[in-house]
Amino acid sequence: MSEKKKNTSGRGQRDLKVKVKTARGRSLSSTRWLQRQLNDPYVKRARAEGYRGRAAFKILELDDKFRFLVPGARVVDLGCAPGGWCQVAVQRVNALGEKSGKRIGTVLGVDLQEVEPIAGAETHQLDFMSDDADIKVKDWLGGMADVVMSDMAAASSGHKQTDHLRIIALCEAAAYFAFDVLEEGGTFVAKVLAGGAEGDLQKLLKQKFTKVINVKPPASRADSSEKFVVATGFRG
Repeated sequence: MSEKKKNTSGRGQRDLKVKVKTARGRSLSSTRWLQRQLNDPYVKRARAEGYRGRAAFKILELDDKFRFLVPGARVVDLGCAPGGWCQVAVQRVNALGEKSGKRIGTVLGVDLQEVEPIAGAETHQLDFMSDDADIKVKDWLGGMADVVMSDMAAASSGHKQTDHLRIIALCEAAAYFAFDVLEEGGTFVAKVLAGGAEGDLQKLLKQKFTKVINVKPPASRADSSEKFVVATGFRG
């Protein structure tokens, strides 16, 4: 019986995963995080396509489904660092005017920390929960917003239920901010964590918007409890 030739073309073979050894001074959890990053296809795509992080694909996938980032829209990104969501918004709302014949939109990002400049977006260092934040944002926009979006997450405490409550509180604060700056018919998009305490938030949003949908985009890691709420048709 003749010996089978080895497949050296690479076709039909799985991509080899990168394995990371635990180095001196680096914890096991850090090593696992690094290994996951190195093997994450969305991380690789983000680098290849020039996005500042894999989170950019979450808003891309959400917009592909719900179509709220339209040319000419005025968008506010809360907690915008490092800027991936702003990058996507700039492309979709035509903030740079690259789509001939389409309306030119506006993208405004705010964050507690300073953000590296993003082509086509205006960024400000601002606590959106401060008393005059909504006034400043409307002044910078030159009017009301069509979209308020947030990928914010509270600092992890290591306790699942505590973290869930914190992010729900953060999302509620973002929602109340949206009520102050959204144009009638506008859209609110925010990250939440599944965990049982989001009922009041859902009730609040259903009072203020015509449609409220919870979705987990493909770019969200399967082992993560995060999901996104997309509320459309702000009642004003």
